Amino acid sequence: MEFEGKVAVITGAGMGMGKAIAIAFAEEGASIVVVDVNIDTGQETVKTIQNKGGQAIFIQADVSNASDAQQIAIDTINAFERIDVLVNNAGIQHYGSVIETTEEEWDQVLGVNLKSIFLCSKYCIPEIQKQGSGSVINIASVQGIASQKRVCPYSASKGGAISLTRNMAIDFAEDNIRVNCVCPGSIDTPLLRAAAELTGNSQQAIEEWADAHVLKRVGQPEEVAQVVLFLASNKASFITGAAYVVDGGLITQL
Repeated sequence: MEFEGKVAVITGAGMGMGKAIAIAFAEEGASIVVVDVNIDTGQETVKTIQNKGGQAIFIQADVSNASDAQQIAIDTINAFERIDVLVNNAGIQHYGSVIETTEEEWDQVLGVNLKSIFLCSKYCIPEIQKQGSGSVINIASVQGIASQKRVCPYSASKGGAISLTRNMAIDFAEDNIRVNCVCPGSIDTPLLRAAAELTGNSQQAIEEWADAHVLKRVGQPEEVAQVVLFLASNKASFITGAAYVVDGGLITQL
């Protein structure tokens, strides 16, 4: 198996893309550190992995908090003695223009979506360096490349994630640590479903979003997970600093 003997830390792994990514790594032999602020969903992901015969632990953490991020690295080393892969997946959404968005909302979105990449990388990368090689994958969004109305903190955070990915790729290339990001389009996750509910007609909203993609459907979390798995694998040994768009052709259209 591709990741046998390796340890992967995945933030926001309690549901959606994070859960799918955690399961995909476990199926390829990795020991998994499930990080989430929600205890119930995080433990459910661990249970799913263990029921499939995999190894996993749960760490409750607010990834926008420095002491929590540092504890993720400490607890992972205590449990598994190494870190090989970090997937910065945790993310939240907020709708509003710069006028409508409060300072608290701005700080919360930027904290979870962007600051957490800085903090988790700050404390996990030194452990990856000890292995002589490894991979960091940041989950951004097509909204870091293009955008829609009234998502100012979200699109700003995802654009920042793409830029930070490039910088990290340069900084850690000499350590044989590759850093890439994935930019999903509309993916069928609880976050997408919650956004659809805000429209008043969730099914119609999802159908409209699906129709905006060239492939005429929204993506599945497992489809994003396979791209993350590829980027962390030796098959992607010459790829770093890249932003992989996984959007069913959404942003190919003018």
